[in-house]
Amino acid sequence: MIIQIYAFTEIEQAIQAAHMGVDHIGFIAGDYGLVHAELSYSAARALAHALPAGTRKVALTMAVEIDEILRMVDIVQPDIVHISTDLHDISLKGVEELRKRLPQTVELMKAIPVEGAQSIAPALQFASLCNYLLLDSKVRGMPGVGATGQTHDWSISRQIIQAADIPVILAGGLTPDNVQQAIQTTSPAGVDSNTSTNLPGDPVKKDLQRIRSFVDAARREQAQATQIT
Repeated sequence: MIIQIYAFTEIEQAIQAAHMGVDHIGFIAGDYGLVHAELSYSAARALAHALPAGTRKVALTMAVEIDEILRMVDIVQPDIVHISTDLHDISLKGVEELRKRLPQTVELMKAIPVEGAQSIAPALQFASLCNYLLLDSKVRGMPGVGATGQTHDWSISRQIIQAADIPVILAGGLTPDNVQQAIQTTSPAGVDSNTSTNLPGDPVKKDLQRIRSFVDAARREQAQATQIT
C-alpha cells in the first residue's frame, strides 16, 4: 500500500513524515500563484534532495506547457511528475509527448477528476500513457484537480481501479477516520491525503500528528486485509 501525502513546504516536516512511513512525499513545484503550498523550483529541489533514501519524491505541477514541465524536472529532479491540471489543459497527445521526453528514471502520474461514470473512459486513456493514476475530487471554479477536502463516488473509483493496468492511488477527502473504509471499498494501490493532514483550518501547514494517524490507519487496514487473504 502506497501512502502519499501532500503538500509539504517544510523540509524537516517532510523528513519526519518519511520516517513515519509515508512512501511518496508530495510537494508543489512551481510558484504560479494558483494553489496553496506552491514552492519555487529551487525550494522544491532542496526539499526533494533532503528526503531519506528510498522515499519517492513526487512533484505536482500546475504547468500546462510541456517545455515548462521538463524545465521543472531538470531543476527539481523528482522521481514522479504529478500532472494535476484539468484534463483539457494537457491532452493525451501532450502527455504522450511528455512521456517520450522525460528521463527514463522519472515516472508520470495523472490526476483524474472522478465526477461520474463519464470519468472512466478518460481515466483509462491516460492510464495507457502513465505510470500511476491519482483519482481525486473536483470542485468547479478551483484550478486543477484535488485539494478540495471532499470525497467523491468511490464506486466509480473502484471501477477505474479494477480496469486500469497501472497502480491507482485514491485521493479526495481521505482522513484518518475514513481511509480504512476507502481502502475496503476500492482496493487501491495507494491512498493520498492533503488537506486532511494539515493543521485544522490551515491551507498550507502540515500536522504531523494527523499524518501519523493517517499512516497508522492505512497500515492497520493493510495488515487486516493481509491476514484475511
